[in-house]
Amino acid sequence: MAEFVRGAELAQAFYQEVVRPVLGGTTHAAALLGTGSDVLGFDTSRSTDHGWGPRMHVFVDEANLTDVASRVDAALPDTYQGWPTRYGWDAVPVQHHVVVRPLGAWLRSQLGVDPREGMSTVDWLAAPQQKLLEVTAGPVFHDGTGELARTRSILSWYPDDVWRWLVACQWRRLDQEEPFVGRTAEVGDELGSSIVAARLARDLMRLCLLLDRRYAPYSKWLGSAFARLDIAATVGPALEAALAASAFREREAALVEAFRFVARHHNEAGASQPVSADVSPFYGRPYQVLGSGRFVDACLDRVQDPWLRSLPLVGAIDQLVDSTDVLEHPTVSRRLLSMYVR
Repeated sequence: MAEFVRGAELAQAFYQEVVRPVLGGTTHAAALLGTGSDVLGFDTSRSTDHGWGPRMHVFVDEANLTDVASRVDAALPDTYQGWPTRYGWDAVPVQHHVVVRPLGAWLRSQLGVDPREGMSTVDWLAAPQQKLLEVTAGPVFHDGTGELARTRSILSWYPDDVWRWLVACQWRRLDQEEPFVGRTAEVGDELGSSIVAARLARDLMRLCLLLDRRYAPYSKWLGSAFARLDIAATVGPALEAALAASAFREREAALVEAFRFVARHHNEAGASQPVSADVSPFYGRPYQVLGSGRFVDACLDRVQDPWLRSLPLVGAIDQLVDSTDVLEHPTVSRRLLSMYVR
């Protein structure tokens, strides 16, 4: 087996040494985009056991599509740096993975819309964060027209109103289940208490990414993405302690610590006017909560768009659902746009 190199490094060398000479003077962009741990920079030697090899997207005008695709197909060697250039996995047949397409067509297949034509508020809400990462996270090797850079700039982060509304919706998720960790334990359901704590931990991690203006990847890489945040050094150990706890009081103490850290980070991020990070008993019951609803209200006070303010606080598509079969396919996820129609 060939020696492991990171996918981004392999793709860049493959572009420079093999693909670019084939393209000649054709105006194009080339990048490592789409699905895959290598796009996010999380690939390891384990990644090579499944659908691995040199690959990239090459974007050309429609008029040059057939010619470029034919030239690439004919010119690729059988192997590159010891890796096959044609490979398959699962239901994917053996083929090369230099995908030649017009940029607009690929964007519509990814997001259901071409962002260069404008992103409405509904378009932002309908775009799963993982799909946004698939456009914005991977390395670009060449951008002859600058259109790929322009697209990635448009998609680099949510408009401020959308961001604040999403932060409010994330706090809403936390507020709805925050007291359940104690209530389940109170009736002797330690397993149920642990499950609720795990849900809260996941939502706190996603909130930290939102506050740091970073798109969250799908579940396999959520912890890895969270670990790259500065706040992970403080929140991470508290969440680990909460999940490792075998009894409610230890679980509660660790969660309270995590909530306080995130509340202070919320204030530092400027998503709303500052809100107290103090905890208190839940309506006099013997378990401590932050009272996350206060952060919901504070965020909504900063949202200017009356249409956003009129919506139920269900959040964007990946706050609303977590079915992979919805979030992986824009044609499916955009069917849920009626959620955002009054």
